[in-house]
Amino acid sequence: MRHPEAGEVIVPTLTWVSDIASVLQNGFTPVFVDIEPRTLSMDPGQILQKITPLTRAVFLTHAQGFNGLTDTLLAELERRGVALIEDVCESHGAAHGGRKCGSFSWVSNFSFYYAHHMSTIEGGMLCTDDAALYQQLRMLRSHGMVREANDPATRDGYAAAHPQLNPDFIFAYPAYNVRNTEIGGILGRQQLKRLDANVARRTANLRRFLGQLNGQKYRTDFKLEGSSNYAFNLILRQPDPAFFARLSAAMRAAGIEFRRGSAGGGNQLRQPYLRGLVPDGYYAQFPETEHVHFYGCYLGNFPDLRDAEIDQICAILNAVE
Repeated sequence: MRHPEAGEVIVPTLTWVSDIASVLQNGFTPVFVDIEPRTLSMDPGQILQKITPLTRAVFLTHAQGFNGLTDTLLAELERRGVALIEDVCESHGAAHGGRKCGSFSWVSNFSFYYAHHMSTIEGGMLCTDDAALYQQLRMLRSHGMVREANDPATRDGYAAAHPQLNPDFIFAYPAYNVRNTEIGGILGRQQLKRLDANVARRTANLRRFLGQLNGQKYRTDFKLEGSSNYAFNLILRQPDPAFFARLSAAMRAAGIEFRRGSAGGGNQLRQPYLRGLVPDGYYAQFPETEHVHFYGCYLGNFPDLRDAEIDQICAILNAVE
């Protein structure tokens, strides 16, 4: 909306599909950046290297509960006048420098899918401190109807510009209906009361998991400052297809559910929806994401997971040779 002439948006290769799809759907060109292995978020140095005069925004995913921000990145984006968009869908409660992730950007998005830190079963939330954008978002979530704006000046302005239309049925944008339900809202408001306690428990679970995991076989040196863990990340220290096959078999045999490829199923550049939009084999230029794609997965973490269960999981993982 701010850039009808389009341009570029910097995005991660390891993320959920909607972050990249939304860039494409709005006529922008995604510019891809590899991940920093300790956070699974975009490498801040590569972000700055890929900024051009056509860059309109950086769409940063706080993957799997890790804080993906740095002070240097925030300062440089502000200095260069590049908007930041934060995806906090997997990282409710994560923080950078004591301030909640999702509050640093022009706009941020949160998911309330049932597997996330808190849930309304489906749906999500957008946050912004841009008053004009806020009014646009209220309209966009409800068929583009102007009456959904809660700013009288916005509603009156459209009514004055379109006197031939019923003010209750002015549609400013060709939008969709993405409103949540009242029942979903009740669920979310109740879960919000427990969010801080649940985040603390999830984080304690992660520290116990990483503390017992064999660091010679698996990566354990994640950046935990400000994290709000979503899942246990299990990533091989070194590429080893045969070992990963044995590991996968051992987890299946033990009834340990896992998702291969971590966030979004791994390297988005390998997905068919990008075929023809990026060069063939382009995915190979992002080695950190490629490593997670083939040698990484995540296991469920939740507040009711018991210490004894974590210990048992680690024992099974460490026993794989």
